[in-house]
Amino acid sequence: MILLQSPSRYLLQILSNRVQNLEKGVELDCQWVEFDDIRYHIQASVKNPNVLLLSVSLPIPPPETVLFGGLPLGALEAIKAAYGVVAQILDPPRDGFNLTLKLNLSKLPPDEEHKHALLTKIASVREVVMGAPLRAVLKHLVSRTVPSDLGKPVALVHRPNESFFLVPQVDKVTVIFPMRFNDSVDTVLATSFLQEFVEARRTAGLNNAPPCLWSPSAPQELKEAFTEALSANAGFVSFVIFPRHVEGRKLDRTVWNLSTFHAYVNYHVKCSECFMHTRMRRQVESLIQALDRAKPDYEKAKRSSPSRSFKRMSLKDGNNSLGSRSWK
Repeated sequence: MILLQSPSRYLLQILSNRVQNLEKGVELDCQWVEFDDIRYHIQASVKNPNVLLLSVSLPIPPPETVLFGGLPLGALEAIKAAYGVVAQILDPPRDGFNLTLKLNLSKLPPDEEHKHALLTKIASVREVVMGAPLRAVLKHLVSRTVPSDLGKPVALVHRPNESFFLVPQVDKVTVIFPMRFNDSVDTVLATSFLQEFVEARRTAGLNNAPPCLWSPSAPQELKEAFTEALSANAGFVSFVIFPRHVEGRKLDRTVWNLSTFHAYVNYHVKCSECFMHTRMRRQVESLIQALDRAKPDYEKAKRSSPSRSFKRMSLKDGNNSLGSRSWK
């Protein structure tokens, strides 16, 4: 199993190269899209090489989710806590984006280790923004405080027009994912993958992992959710998060793994499909080779047989040969 990394590798590479080559003052204007339709745009001018404008576009939210100023609940506070004086939030953001940050590279810490850690955190802006409401709910679990929405499902966007749900309680948080796939083959593979995923949780080496359940229909906790949000052709996956799963440094890892669970499943479904296609191609190639070996070698048989040729004789040649025989 391969887990996706939190920082955007391309964004981290751009930031690192910019910090190392500030004296060159090269103009910068890059746009790209990453999984789950997260769009980035970063700009820098020659006049002020220390300042970067980083814009981020989030997936289109479904009707059941609630955003504040185009951002998830608690995202602004999370950005200020994570980046401090290095990042300034521009209001309004650039057209077509949910968030625009003004990054001042001159305010990075001088220590190389802390500088790289902060650049990595900036490259993880997706996790900081989209994981903010999930992080807030899990922090209530750590402190054992009673959340205001106790027992009610909370919808969080994680893909275009799709959401997953949190059901917070005092001693646990249930996270429910409606699994949807556009391709029928992906749906079959994902259903099998998720059922095996649940069975793997029961092995002895994974006793400390969050309990995992799969169901073809919506769990009872989602009885108050929107009907449109409960359409899932690959079933529903539920994780039960306890305080031990979010203590200390485990909180960041848990937030990221839950936020990207659908992408994680989709990635491995595509890898499985590619692996099966490769196996089928190899099998077809081996069958073709076996059929080629079974064919008789006509060219070799033709070369080994004695060569015989026949010459068509004309009527005049035939009379001459008969005349020569009569003289004998």
